[in-house]
Amino acid sequence: MRITRSRLVAALAAASTLLCAAPALANSSPTEINSAINGGVEYLKSQQNADGSFGGVDAFGGEWVLTSLAAAGVAPAGVKHSAGATDARTYYRNLIGDTATWPGGSEPPVSDYETATLAAYAAGIDPARVSATQNLIAQIVAHYQPSTPGYYGEPELFNGTVFALLALADAKTRDGAQRVPQVLLEKTIEVVRHNQHTDGGWSFAKAEGSSEALASPAEAEFTGATIASLCAAGVPSSDPTIQSAIKYLKHELDAEPLGSGAFASEFGVNTDTNAWSVEGLNACGIAAQSTEFTTAHGKTPIDFLISQQLLGGGFQFAPEEGEANLYSTQDAVRALSGAGFTVAPVKAKKQPLWVYEKKFSTSSSVDAQLTLIINNGTSPLGACAVSLAPETPTTTLAKVLEAAESASRPAGCVSAITPVTSRGAITSINGAPNPPGADWEVVIDGGAEKRATRATKIEIGDTIYLRLG
Repeated sequence: MRITRSRLVAALAAASTLLCAAPALANSSPTEINSAINGGVEYLKSQQNADGSFGGVDAFGGEWVLTSLAAAGVAPAGVKHSAGATDARTYYRNLIGDTATWPGGSEPPVSDYETATLAAYAAGIDPARVSATQNLIAQIVAHYQPSTPGYYGEPELFNGTVFALLALADAKTRDGAQRVPQVLLEKTIEVVRHNQHTDGGWSFAKAEGSSEALASPAEAEFTGATIASLCAAGVPSSDPTIQSAIKYLKHELDAEPLGSGAFASEFGVNTDTNAWSVEGLNACGIAAQSTEFTTAHGKTPIDFLISQQLLGGGFQFAPEEGEANLYSTQDAVRALSGAGFTVAPVKAKKQPLWVYEKKFSTSSSVDAQLTLIINNGTSPLGACAVSLAPETPTTTLAKVLEAAESASRPAGCVSAITPVTSRGAITSINGAPNPPGADWEVVIDGGAEKRATRATKIEIGDTIYLRLG
C-alpha cells in the first residue's frame, strides 16, 4: 500500500544465502544501478537547505535521507548546501539532541525515537550519546511493555515493535558490538513470529490473538521491514518464518498483472513499496534480481525501481506521475545500494567518523538517561530507561540502580538492591537470589561480562545488562 505521512508517523518508521537454485542474469546491470544511485544522490543533495535539513517546510522523511546517503557511500557529515552552511549530520544532531524541543508533544510515539536511531547511526551520531540529555536507545526501551513482553509502544500499533527490533539490533556501538542483550531481542522475535499473517506477510497493525487479523491480507512493504528486523536480530534467512515471507513477496510480485517487477499494492504499484520490500531482501542477503524475483516478463524489483527515476535524478512515487518525490528517492537509493533500513557510517574528509557526548553533565539540573536490562533467569525480563543527574563525569552502578527505584520508565524496574554499603559485590536485586549471593554479572554496551559491584564504573549512554549467573 502507499506509504502515506499518517501511516509512517504511526510507523515510526551479501547474497550468500539464496532461497532459489541460482541467480538469473540481472536485467539491470551494475553500471545502470550505480548510475541510478548517483543520480538519486545528486537529487537528494539538491534538496538540502542551508541549515542542513532536506526538503521543504516540515518535509516528511527528511531524516531518512541520512541513511540513504550513507548507503550510497556518502558521509552526511560532508554534505552541505554551500561552503558556509551547516552539514547534514550537525543539523540532525542539534535537532534531536535538544530534548526540550524534539520530538515535541506530551507523549511522542516510540516510532520517533526508532527512526531517529536508524538515521543517527548512519550519520555517525552515537544514538545512545546524542547529547547530555538525549539517549535514543533508552528512549526506545522506555516504551517496553512489561504486561505484553516483547512489544514496544502501543501493542496495537505493531510497527512500533518491529522498528524497535530493527533499531536495537542494527544500531551497533561505535566498536560494532550489539549493545542490547540477545535475550531482549528474542522476546520481540517471538512476538514478530506470532504476528505473521497466514499468507506469510505482516501489516502495520497487531494481528496476534485475532484469527480474523491473521487471515487478513498482509502488506509487501511492511513485510520487507519485518524480515529486515528479524535478520538484523540474528534470525537466518533459512528460518521457516522468513521463508514463508519470501513466498509471500514472490506471490505479490507475480500478482502484479503487467509483470513490471513491482510488488502488488492495493493503492497501485509504487516506488516505496518496492524499495521497502527490496531492503528487506537486502537485509537478509537475498538477491532481488535472482530467478526467484524475476517475473514472467523478465523484470525484477530492481528494474522497476530504476524505471521510476526521472531525468533530474529523483524518483517518482508512482508510474507516470512525473514529479520527483524526496521520500521515494531516499527509499530507492537505499534499496538500490543494497542496504536495509540503515548502515554503518562512512567517514567524511576532515571529520570524525563518530560524534557523541563523552561525559555526564556536572549540573544537578541536567538529567541523563541510561538503558537497564535485568535478567534473574526466572522472573519476567526487566527493561527500562533510568533518569539520573550524577553531577560527576562518570557514575557507579549502585547510583544507577538506586535512581531506578524511583526514576525509571517503565516504572518498577528496581525495587531493592543489596548490599546498601558503598562498596562490594551486588548480592541481590529485586529480592533475587534468595538468600543473597554474589552471583550477579554485568555487561556494558555488549562488552565482556564481569562481576557486578556497587562501584562498577558507568559512563554516559551506557546500556547495562545485569544477569544472575
